[in-house]
Amino acid sequence: MDKKQSKEVQEAPKGRKANLLEAVLVFGILIAIMSYSILVLKVDPHLPMFIGVILAALMALYLGYQWKSIEEMMVRGITQALQSMMILMVIGILVGVWIQTGVVPSMIYYGLMILKPSIFLVATVLISSITSLATGSSWGTAGTMGIALMGVASGVGIPAPVAAGAIISGAYFGDKMSPLSDTTNLAPAMAGTDVFTHIKAMAKPTVLTYIITLGVFAFLTTRYNVVGADTGSIAQLQEGLQNSFTISPLLLLPPVVVIVAIAFKVAALPGIVIGIFVAAAMGPFIQEGVGMGEIFSAGLNGFVSETGVASLDDLLSAGGLLGMMFSVSLTMIAMMFGGIAEGTGIMEVIINTILGGVRSAVGLVTATIITAFISNVTMPEQYIAIVVPGRMFAPVYKDRGFHPKLLSSSLEASGTVTSALVPWNTCGVYMSTVLGVGTMSYMPFAVFNYLMPVVTIFLTMIGQNNFMAADEPETIIDGEFA
Repeated sequence: MDKKQSKEVQEAPKGRKANLLEAVLVFGILIAIMSYSILVLKVDPHLPMFIGVILAALMALYLGYQWKSIEEMMVRGITQALQSMMILMVIGILVGVWIQTGVVPSMIYYGLMILKPSIFLVATVLISSITSLATGSSWGTAGTMGIALMGVASGVGIPAPVAAGAIISGAYFGDKMSPLSDTTNLAPAMAGTDVFTHIKAMAKPTVLTYIITLGVFAFLTTRYNVVGADTGSIAQLQEGLQNSFTISPLLLLPPVVVIVAIAFKVAALPGIVIGIFVAAAMGPFIQEGVGMGEIFSAGLNGFVSETGVASLDDLLSAGGLLGMMFSVSLTMIAMMFGGIAEGTGIMEVIINTILGGVRSAVGLVTATIITAFISNVTMPEQYIAIVVPGRMFAPVYKDRGFHPKLLSSSLEASGTVTSALVPWNTCGVYMSTVLGVGTMSYMPFAVFNYLMPVVTIFLTMIGQNNFMAADEPETIIDGEFA
């Protein structure tokens, strides 16, 4: 074989692109598998998602791709998320170290001090926000602080759905904005940006939505007489924290350092590592009996809380490098699927069908938000509602010159927060179970959750969202990318 023939063989197509019917078949079966596995079998999404990988690989073989090419697609997909997976692992270390050294307990303790009967619902939103920001977990917040706040609300005559709405609103604000949250790291990983850029991109629509939410609950608070509220359960939580940790305002320094790092545009990985080192340096001097051995152990295995208060122990038994493997492994599996779906054109044909003639930023953001919500409904798992739409839309945002932070913020504006509004979604089931209120009952009062997508679309419509291309100023003419 001469060089010309050899070159022609090397450049020969390894397989054809999927058509719409084939793409719909792959996604349709994936949706069915995810729905059955999560709703009926009540299993974690990892293995159902892996079955989706197998399905995509079989479709690729059917389309004529060689197995080596399919492996390359999967590896390429995983490679795109490697930076975010590294950040997730380091955040696992940070959470374990911050709990062990008293940083997270101090943040929660001082947050509880703002609970005043006269502003009960507003304080409920704020306390839930602080707890979720400190732990990166909306589920942990609702299952611990939320239960305590529901007890207080019951004692003073505030309807359970209203209190649950306030708790969920605050919990998802923190989940959405905390650099410790897995969803806050998954969204930029799928979009192709970093976590700090992502958080800054979310700030405007999220803060505006949060202010409106606080205003709504301030109004609702005036409808109930909560003077003389029994806050015994909150006092019990504070006492449990004091008995197990040395609470000090000095321990608020590590999160302040991380915030300053974000403000000065320090890269995500070193910014988080600085927060770990500051806490590790302070911990042995403030927490009695805590040495570097305990700090190393918490960084690897997570912290095991033994305060004697069950709700606190549930909240504070968290973190660790190994504990973050749940999210890292799911990301890897999802990116394997995404790599095959991208390489075979499955995502491309689906996206082209969804978008049609859409060229405006508003249309693109709206399509992303609707797709993420539909994912929460059909593949009822918060992570999947971020991962799958994220990989579907990432090439579109790139091709049209939009900064990936526009995609990541749109994913969180819907994929993260609307999960709690779907009764059969894992988040909706969890929230209704731990708070004792049906999803449809608390839904009208989960103000932050249903306003977030609306505010994001509105700010995009008036040109106040993030259109900017990666390295160049945005070019928007009459709402369209030029």
